[in-house]
Amino acid sequence: MASNKLVMLTIVAIFLPAMALATDYIVGDDSGWTTGFDYQAWAKDKVFRVGDKLVFQYPKGYHNVFKVNGTGFKNCDIPPENQALTSGNDTIVLKTPGKKWYICGVASHCSMYAQKLTVFVQYPFGLAPAPAPTQPSVPATPAPAPRLPVTPSVPATPTQHWAPTPAPSMPTTPTQPWAPAPAPWAPTTPSVPATPSEPWAPGPAPWTPATPSVPTTPYI
Repeated sequence: MASNKLVMLTIVAIFLPAMALATDYIVGDDSGWTTGFDYQAWAKDKVFRVGDKLVFQYPKGYHNVFKVNGTGFKNCDIPPENQALTSGNDTIVLKTPGKKWYICGVASHCSMYAQKLTVFVQYPFGLAPAPAPTQPSVPATPAPAPRLPVTPSVPATPTQHWAPTPAPSMPTTPTQPWAPAPAPWAPTTPSVPATPSEPWAPGPAPWTPATPSVPTTPYI
């Protein structure tokens, strides 16, 4: 409980001075909210903060005030009539920071006579809320690429830097056109018959009678 009170007191201590120092701006100063006035030049050198007030003063029934967005401001698009402020002393509290746009929706006061105002609202005295912690972005998982057939690479035969370069081949000796071709058949030289033996030479006897051996006389 004590901690909650401390937080509340801290918030009040920060924003109470800003609320106490809030400024009321009479739009157009002495000219008020009317046609033919340069409201952009009027707001140029002013610093608008959260808690400040814009007071639109004009003769009731001659003008009104509409809060629009950037497109409506540029094109002078008139919102529905029930959104108009028509009191002649309209006070708008600037509750949030950022850009604000206001136009007059009577006739062509906005488009023809530039009766419109834009202001940029800042945080009170430079106070800005701490930025929310950013969540680390998770990278999207890429879709797997389609599988392609892998062609096996043939390793290149390394060149041996030390291997000698092969000698150029010698040209084949061409056949001499004048050399005669070998004869398809060579005649055989007849052999010389051996010299026959003399017909007068007597042939060997067919049988020689054996000489009987003489017995040896024994010694007496």
